[in-house]
Amino acid sequence: MTTHTEHPVADRREATLDIDGMTCASCVARVEKRLRAVDGVDATVNLATESARVSYPDSVPAAALLRAVKDAGYDARIRAARHERPASGVGHGGHDHDVEDRPGAVSLRTRLLTSAVLAVPVVALGMVPAWQFAGWQWVSLALATPIVLWGGWPFHRASFANARHGAATMDTLITLGTFAAYLWSVWALFFGSAGRIGIRHDVVLFGPVHDASALVYFEVAAAVTVFLLLGRFIEQRSKRRAGAALRALLDLGVKTVEREDGGTIGIEDLAVDDIFVVRPGGTIAADGVVVTGSAAVDESMLTGESVPVEVAPGSRVTGGTIAVDGRLTIRATSVGADTRLAHIARLVENAQTGKSRVQRLADRISAVFVPLVIALAVATLAVWVLAGSPLEAGFTAAVAVLIIACPCALGLATPIALLVGTGRGAQLGILITGPEALESADRIDTIVLDKTGTVTTGTMTLRDVRVPADDDEAEVRRVAAALESRSEHPVARAVASASAGDAVVEGFRSSAGAGVTGTVDGRPAFAGSPRFARELGAEVSAAVGDAVTAGEQDGTVVVVGWSDAAEPMRARGVFVVADAVRPESAVAVRELAAAGLDVRLLTGDNARVARSVADEVGIAEVSAGASPEDKVSAVERLRAAGRTVAMVGDGVNDAAALATADLGIAMGGGTDAAIHASDITLVRSDPATIVSAVRLSRRTMGVIRGNLFWAFAYNVAALPLAALGLLNPMIAGAAMAFSSVFVVLNSLRLRRAR
Repeated sequence: MTTHTEHPVADRREATLDIDGMTCASCVARVEKRLRAVDGVDATVNLATESARVSYPDSVPAAALLRAVKDAGYDARIRAARHERPASGVGHGGHDHDVEDRPGAVSLRTRLLTSAVLAVPVVALGMVPAWQFAGWQWVSLALATPIVLWGGWPFHRASFANARHGAATMDTLITLGTFAAYLWSVWALFFGSAGRIGIRHDVVLFGPVHDASALVYFEVAAAVTVFLLLGRFIEQRSKRRAGAALRALLDLGVKTVEREDGGTIGIEDLAVDDIFVVRPGGTIAADGVVVTGSAAVDESMLTGESVPVEVAPGSRVTGGTIAVDGRLTIRATSVGADTRLAHIARLVENAQTGKSRVQRLADRISAVFVPLVIALAVATLAVWVLAGSPLEAGFTAAVAVLIIACPCALGLATPIALLVGTGRGAQLGILITGPEALESADRIDTIVLDKTGTVTTGTMTLRDVRVPADDDEAEVRRVAAALESRSEHPVARAVASASAGDAVVEGFRSSAGAGVTGTVDGRPAFAGSPRFARELGAEVSAAVGDAVTAGEQDGTVVVVGWSDAAEPMRARGVFVVADAVRPESAVAVRELAAAGLDVRLLTGDNARVARSVADEVGIAEVSAGASPEDKVSAVERLRAAGRTVAMVGDGVNDAAALATADLGIAMGGGTDAAIHASDITLVRSDPATIVSAVRLSRRTMGVIRGNLFWAFAYNVAALPLAALGLLNPMIAGAAMAFSSVFVVLNSLRLRRAR
């Protein structure tokens, strides 16, 4: 094991390498090993995206990373730092799998179609004795040769490249298997009795072959090559579909921007505070604030929300969204890699290059898989021969062992599902940091919701105004609005919405956390808490007292009163202000409970308000008056009791609890501290998205488990069958090609997840 020198985090860099030529998990293991052998380098290689995420110290030149990959037998290039999608890409790696990664190379589709046309008569002649004519073997040789050598060249090229570096991969197994069948047949044709045999009567698909001194296997070499080309073609096309979500996300960016003066500049020249124009139907170039104009903005690609959002001067907008029906001038606040779109894309990319614990086990197995299969094939041939069976029978079994083994399925099981699942999450407004978050989300049994900004909107609103019958409600509203409009407190702003507040206010004073006073239209007046009213000596009638008591059950109470010339200061009305519960919260709580989760409310608000909100949305367990430290303690107590806990919040005071929980979920409208401490970020501030995140995580992990079960079970079952001579190599080739395709197609089901 290589011992790496410790390097301070501040002296480290990160880079993403696009790697050409990887075909299976054995390749992944080789590249990771070579990169990590460089002093101070840590690397995670992903087969599905054909890329490596590398962390390395400043003292290591980037060229050393490329040399390390070259030493492993592959080509690599450092992805451009600027966050943009390459011209083509699987996910985002810049590979077009429909063509080989070499200028002027023949496309995989062309090799497949040409080889398939040539293979049909070869297989027909080899499998149907009635169609065999004198000298048919020579026709098979002529047709099979270009299939094996030219059609299978992508596999052989990779095998030879790896062999030069002392490595064996899945391509090595393919080359050994097809060349063994082909060269055996050539030898039999030229030096054995096969060249004199006119008709063949021993064809079997399942079970041992017990004949004859000189069989030819041209149909095996040809059919296996075609099956593998077909499997590779389907797999690579499917991988492109798997990365479609992230490519679509990156495609939201624009290349040119219209300036306010009518000129046009490249997006790379746009700077913070520049003013740019977006016309109806145009894409907003960068994050910014609307200066003039109004429009409905389609944010569906970022948030998953189909209903456009209305924006006006002062509204914040996100780069990549579309102004549906209005012209806007916008002042840029974030550009390039600092935009929200770029941040989201980085989160998704980082998630897709991560590895789960199960995948790391699969990678370790894959690292020794190919040598073990080669050893098993040699042992199979030896056992058959030593047991007295015909050499042809042992050879057939050994070739079947080489061809049916498939480390690809192991290597793709997790990354391809992660690629599709995280991409689908991005479409739904769910940003998952990596496979560890998925594993945690799959295991949670308890979910703790913060109140403000999560279950509620986080905005104080006026819920009720209660005025005794002998007072004028309109006047009470007018005085309250006049006073509170001078205050910046959230509760005051809610009360100020009660009326136009056109009264004249003089001598305004604010008492922090208590209330405000002033002279309104020549009358001393106040607005504040019931305690503030009593401290001012205001008279509180029984009717007002009852209104205060009733109002405290629903939210925060503000008492308003004044003094006329003929009477002392008297409380004349009660305003009830509360943080409005989100309309979707009750439904989200019911669905979380239906998913088997114990839902709890944890808030710093007082117990009365917390209980009221909990009752409204259907939560039984409530912890109120919690400080940030109390929230951490509450999460730790649940975990100590054996619970697997998810914490959902949006504020700075939630950040520590989010980091402490097994799974932290940050609401999209929350603070940066909450988002950075979380494992999953919801772009929309909609509690229903919490349900979607849990369901998507569970479904993705279910697909990963299904993929891994298939990959392990396939090899465990197939290799003994092949070694026992119960599988014809041609069937083995078809099964091997299907095994990888199955994993990819199974993962693509996540594209329809809701």
